[in-house]
Amino acid sequence: MKLWAGRFAKETDSRVNDFNSSISFDARMYREDIQGSVAHATMLGEQGILTKEETASIIEGLGGILADIESGALPFDPEAEDIHMFIEAELTRRIGDAGKRLHTARSRNDQVALDVRLYLRREITAVRGLVTELLSALEKQARANKCTVMPGYTHLQRAQPITFGHHLLAYAQMFMRDDSRLADCARRMNECPLGSGALAGTTHPINRARTAELLDFDRPTANSLDGVADRDACIELLSALSLIMLHLSRFSEEIVLWCSWEFKFVELDDAYATGSSIMPQKKNPDVAELVRGKTGRVYGDLMALLTAMKGLPLAYNKDMQEDKEAVFDAIDTVKLCLSTFAPMLATMRVLSANMRRAASGGFINATDCADYLTKKGMPFRDAYKITGTLVAYCIGHGKTLEALTLDEFQAHSPLFENDVFDAIALDTCVNGRVSQGGPGLSSVEAQLAQLHAFLQGAEK
Repeated sequence: MKLWAGRFAKETDSRVNDFNSSISFDARMYREDIQGSVAHATMLGEQGILTKEETASIIEGLGGILADIESGALPFDPEAEDIHMFIEAELTRRIGDAGKRLHTARSRNDQVALDVRLYLRREITAVRGLVTELLSALEKQARANKCTVMPGYTHLQRAQPITFGHHLLAYAQMFMRDDSRLADCARRMNECPLGSGALAGTTHPINRARTAELLDFDRPTANSLDGVADRDACIELLSALSLIMLHLSRFSEEIVLWCSWEFKFVELDDAYATGSSIMPQKKNPDVAELVRGKTGRVYGDLMALLTAMKGLPLAYNKDMQEDKEAVFDAIDTVKLCLSTFAPMLATMRVLSANMRRAASGGFINATDCADYLTKKGMPFRDAYKITGTLVAYCIGHGKTLEALTLDEFQAHSPLFENDVFDAIALDTCVNGRVSQGGPGLSSVEAQLAQLHAFLQGAEK
């Protein structure tokens, strides 16, 4: 019999039972449900709402249920409505009437809201750990390639020379921001909804601050309606996870390009690539492609929850049961992607000679040529035009800028002197960019130091 069945004159249709049930997916929150129930029972005992004997019996019974679930001795009942009802029913079966008193001054609404926050708090810690592992792999590759010259791109056209280390550190900035968003999300959600009741609190003399303290929350939620009706924590986390996937997807797209014969800038370790069933020469970047594909899945989870919540009146509505599958799926997907992507990146071989060869073509030192003239006193727009005519001249004669003779340079402007060849050399072009955040060696070293300090802080 359902624990809420007193109001009803007939049994629920079996199809409605199946439709209404959530234990198939919310069973993963059994630890959080038991943790919250132990705290609730402890507080009820301290407030004299339960006797000491009842409190001790409930807590001991919950501990036995936890142990049996984790050992496999107690399987989840697929006929149970949800994990909350399953644990309460099992507790009552084990300890009798004391188990029926556990739900005093509590609703399933605030119980669900609590379990979700406890679960998200734990999973945020796990995701942040995986982001840290990825950043560690990025640091090692960036440090090893801080002087590896490659072309930087805009519109997927060669634009200006940078280093591979500089390029990787751009992603490091993205993932450090992702970590800060996860930390902010955890901080904002760290308020305890337990004690909100169904929506209007309770007439029992409970101590919400004590329950929050027992569960390591910063404080109780301030409004009982908001305490049970809010799913901002889920939506905020899904948004943060979507940004992580966005960054992973952009990175994956570049890895797919870099692995192609048209680029051949990197080669993935055999452990992180696959072959073809018919073409024996193929080495496919399937990990990167799957990460790119799974990004849409996480976006879908975010949109599903935003859509489910957009028209709901206060307080709780059954629509909100849809939060869990979306959140669970997004967390599982992001953890899987991060845990696979980081070692793929760590073991990736950088083909520096190919990168430099690509940087030697495409006139990516043209801006430096214009800057050379500007430093000689020519207005930038005039220098830009002269350099453009030089590039056109090179294209017409099958040359690069650095292959021109001094006479050819001076035919376009008498300001060109022998030092132009040093000014437009690739290494000069890279290391001459001394502005903060650029690809120059001193700037890259500063960015590496920032990343290293971040990682040291994350380890504490």
